[in-house]
Amino acid sequence: MTYSKGNMKDNKHYWLTPPALFERLSLEFGFDYDPCPFPKPEDYDGLRADWGESNYVNPPFGTYIDLIDGKKKGPTAWAKKAIKEFKKGKRAVLVYPLDKWVLMLLENGARVKNLGDVKWCSIEDGSAGTGTGQHVACFILDPPNFKKKGTKKLENLSDFSGLQKMSNQSKINFDL
Repeated sequence: MTYSKGNMKDNKHYWLTPPALFERLSLEFGFDYDPCPFPKPEDYDGLRADWGESNYVNPPFGTYIDLIDGKKKGPTAWAKKAIKEFKKGKRAVLVYPLDKWVLMLLENGARVKNLGDVKWCSIEDGSAGTGTGQHVACFILDPPNFKKKGTKKLENLSDFSGLQKMSNQSKINFDL
């Protein structure tokens, strides 16, 4: 593996799980395999290997270029592999840094919808942008006794006048 960038300014790429954290997780999940071992055996690739029954996955936090296929690998590759092993009936416990606000929403019962690569509308004329190249998560916090009232549906999301009209009714300022 060749890393394209290290984490922060120290250029370190491989971070080991603190022993106390690993022990706590191992007691809970009974790990029998680590597809991201350290030291990594020569010619071993956790993305190509068959995993065990209960796997602890602490993948590289950055991206790297795979020396076999020349493709960039990162968190998406490890998530796809974890899902593939899960579909074979295996457990994957994947750890990866995440923003605290995401965890706060999930801990409070937020549902998550994937909105895809949203082509956000310009505030100047409502024209659609090109998208960010990343999928957008929609977090929904519904109170237990929430009753839908006054929900408005836009007939045509590309109709900027509809967005402007709705913003005026909702007191949302589009004139930033």
